[in-house]
Amino acid sequence: MKIVMLERMSVGADVDVSCFEELGEFVYYDHAAPPEEIAERIAGADAVIANKSRLNKSTVKDSPDLRYIGELATGFDNIDTEYCRERGIRVTNVRDYSTAMVAQHTFTLALAVSQKIVYYDNFVKSGQYADQDGFSHFSKAFTELDNKTWGIVGLGNIGSRVARIAESFGCKVITHSITGRKHENGYEQVDKAELLKRSDFLSLHCPLSDLSRNFIDEDALSQMKSSAILINVARGPVVDSLALYNALENGTIAGAGLDVLEKEPISKDDPLGRIKDSDKLVITPHLAWASVEARMRCVKEAFLNLQAFINGEERNIIC
Repeated sequence: MKIVMLERMSVGADVDVSCFEELGEFVYYDHAAPPEEIAERIAGADAVIANKSRLNKSTVKDSPDLRYIGELATGFDNIDTEYCRERGIRVTNVRDYSTAMVAQHTFTLALAVSQKIVYYDNFVKSGQYADQDGFSHFSKAFTELDNKTWGIVGLGNIGSRVARIAESFGCKVITHSITGRKHENGYEQVDKAELLKRSDFLSLHCPLSDLSRNFIDEDALSQMKSSAILINVARGPVVDSLALYNALENGTIAGAGLDVLEKEPISKDDPLGRIKDSDKLVITPHLAWASVEARMRCVKEAFLNLQAFINGEERNIIC
């Protein structure tokens, strides 16, 4: 079996991928390529391991031996699954490998913004703290999570973990399902208007779809508390960037923490990039999933998926 990994560096140079050598001839490329180069790279491959590379009829049609595509991630919108079904190509993904880290990062962002951590760190390191007389400094007000309402959109593995952590901080958790699915988990489920009105913190953990695209837009932001903080660790297009920019600049909401953006890397014309005040906005470069442990789990799970396919077993099948 010839195995081609298209974006080896998507899991980082510090994570070993040599396990795939146990399963056959293994070739990898560090970074994604244009569609025409993808077709060249996977020519003769029996199995492809991919992350963001577009795998569709145009890139796959000249690979008659291809029988398997393993997604090195959970999302698989880069793969034309309908074409793969027609061709009889098995597609798998990696699930629940980054739940702990994404949940952790949700609170990293929430606490960084709500507690003005960047400001206070800079205050000390700039020498201003050393120059003052008093032992403490708290000119920028911050509040507790205890007794606040934490709203969650998307109550899958990550959203459920966030709910439990929020409760441990003393928050009242409310949830909203974009699809209307009812959850039997003990958390209060509310409609969108109620979610926006009541949430002190609102974190997004839903997949990107036609239903979730621009879920947080100008109208939604206008219904939120002026003291509210928005956290997006889902997908960038779930939030309208321009609407959020205006809301932060106008004080419609108090702040936001983002790990995902409409375009990644951030485009030079993204209005959110113009906000330099970290009391209002903290942005991290799509790293919430990427702890060392999570990246190692991702590779291991992708390996086990392919191993299962070779052994005629079903594991994490998309199609």
